[in-house]
Amino acid sequence: MLQLHFTKDTLPDSVSADFQTLNKFTEQQFVSLTELLYQFLLEPKESERFLAQLAEFAGENGMGAGPLRGLMKSILLLPHGKHKTNLSFFAIVRYNIRLNEDKATHFSDQWRVHNPLLSRLAVGQTLMVNQLVDMEWKFGGKFCSSLQLKLVVRKGNSTQNVFMELTLPQFYNFLHEMERARASMDCFS
Repeated sequence: MLQLHFTKDTLPDSVSADFQTLNKFTEQQFVSLTELLYQFLLEPKESERFLAQLAEFAGENGMGAGPLRGLMKSILLLPHGKHKTNLSFFAIVRYNIRLNEDKATHFSDQWRVHNPLLSRLAVGQTLMVNQLVDMEWKFGGKFCSSLQLKLVVRKGNSTQNVFMELTLPQFYNFLHEMERARASMDCFS
């Protein structure tokens, strides 16, 4: 049984069969399908349009829409490599899934082209819920054993003050997490 490395869930048996089906697609079919996939990844709220396009693609190519949706799910399940890693190499090593080299190269090239925008979209959706604008702190408590924080957070078009009191161990943990967040943000800039 194969496992996905990010969730440790068992990889469905159908994934390998779906990749074998992908190998049977003509180059033009594969290119068209890849375009649909990346268009969906760039505009995930347009899922109804994506499903309609898949149904149209299936009809034009003599396929069932259900199996094509399953095939797309298999593609979305697998990680597509890191940085310069080729999908075929990554998938063969990690999951023993073989995708035709030309198709894997095309998919990897498209991943490389779209990856910066996809990364920005992901960061925008996860990190901009509440933007930290300013932070003030002072020691408090009877023996200065706690730290009082005032965070100024932007919510939409307005700002809001958020007050917190932390023990010193909690503060050091908070500081460590803030440094990790800053390092993660530096990777995207």
